[in-house]
Amino acid sequence: MSIDFHKYAVTGVQNLKPYLPGKPIEELERELGVTNTLKLASNENTMGPSPLAIEAMQNAVKQVDLYPDGNGFVLKQKISEKFAVDIKQIILGNGSNDILDMVARTFLCEGREAIFSEYAFAVYPISTQAVGATARIAKSLDSDHDENPYGHDLDAMAALINDKTSVIFIANPNNPTGTWLKSDELKKFINKVPAHIIVVVDEAYCEYVESAEYPNALEWLEEFSNLIVSRTFSKAYGLAGLRVGYAVCNEQIADLLNRVRHPFNVNTVSILAATAALGDDGHLEKCVEMNTKGIKFWRAACQYRGLDYIPTVGNFITIDFEQDAMPIYEALLREAVIVRPIANYGLPNHLRISISTPEDNQRCLDALDKVLSALGIDH
Repeated sequence: MSIDFHKYAVTGVQNLKPYLPGKPIEELERELGVTNTLKLASNENTMGPSPLAIEAMQNAVKQVDLYPDGNGFVLKQKISEKFAVDIKQIILGNGSNDILDMVARTFLCEGREAIFSEYAFAVYPISTQAVGATARIAKSLDSDHDENPYGHDLDAMAALINDKTSVIFIANPNNPTGTWLKSDELKKFINKVPAHIIVVVDEAYCEYVESAEYPNALEWLEEFSNLIVSRTFSKAYGLAGLRVGYAVCNEQIADLLNRVRHPFNVNTVSILAATAALGDDGHLEKCVEMNTKGIKFWRAACQYRGLDYIPTVGNFITIDFEQDAMPIYEALLREAVIVRPIANYGLPNHLRISISTPEDNQRCLDALDKVLSALGIDH
């Protein structure tokens, strides 16, 4: 007897579209028979982790027969020392996505609403819908906005706040656009938000931003008791495969999040590697320097070819081809180069390309030139 289990799932899950990750290298090579594939689809740090983190991982393998420290004390202690926050304010996650999901399960449900921007990170709508809450999506700034095209329109977000609003998600910098909010404008917005509404400032790419106008939202925690700041080790620290992130907030919110946190959600290898990575500022500086040079490379390449792009401070650049980008994406796959189509974000004419080493950046650009010429696209 066949049973349609779809109709027995909770309402929020029935119509949920799962997160689409970047295409894996192994999958592409199986499908097309290509080799030496270059993956620039998932904003990974191709410089890799700190040598200190690698050493810590190697030592941690000897402990994997035991459960990890469920409280992650050594990593929390390192975060506490580095960023001058109380250890009771820190929550660890299986990547920062895990923390975003904890926020949704703690503060959202049917009858409540979450607010986020039109082109914001895909996990916000997924986590919101999964718990039966309603997503209120603010229109982004215009594509021709002078300073922040496709960026968060904070006035539009503020206009959506009502008596059902429970959580506001703000990615700074934002993925997939690379846009960002300055300190004064973001702080002014948070000041407008009623104190009982949770404001999540997602700083997954914060280490890459070098502007003095970029805020360190951790410094606002004493002023805003409703603020949660989330960060990750997947990007600048090069630990994407280990899945470890953290958030800092007031102690009461941290206690509530820890009530829904899965036991042992961060493994031993991740805890020790992330702890070591936080102690290697020199490696982080090299990664940021490489990324800054990579942004300049891609910006110059786009300008020379007449390709429009979204100004970015992340470790990726999003290019507007002014036509359906899927044929370009698919042709790049045949050149053994994986980038990221972002039609699922409402940007079907764009491709997002992760910044990498000078050699990788040039290889991707050469492949892109070849593909655009073959498709008869002016550039």
